[in-house]
Amino acid sequence: MAHFAKLGLNNIVLEVVVVDTIDTMTPQGEEVEEVGIIFLKKLTGHEVWVQTSYNGKMRGLFAAPGMTYNSEIDEFIWAEGNIEWQE
Repeated sequence: MAHFAKLGLNNIVLEVVVVDTIDTMTPQGEEVEEVGIIFLKKLTGHEVWVQTSYNGKMRGLFAAPGMTYNSEIDEFIWAEGNIEWQE
């Protein structure tokens, strides 16, 4: 399973969804983030998705609603002023 964050205005995480691994794989069997994003765009019509992971090996913290995706550092962060700011 793969997890993707749906981003809204200012890269605020709106929700996190689970995608079956098969829907993130190339025809050669390689898991690729962009394949999952294309799948989600077709499924939902929403354009902005970023993969996240429970184990912290990708983009720092696991994304949650109210967090911000900071593209400069390629991580999900809690930021003051977000819906659910954490200290």
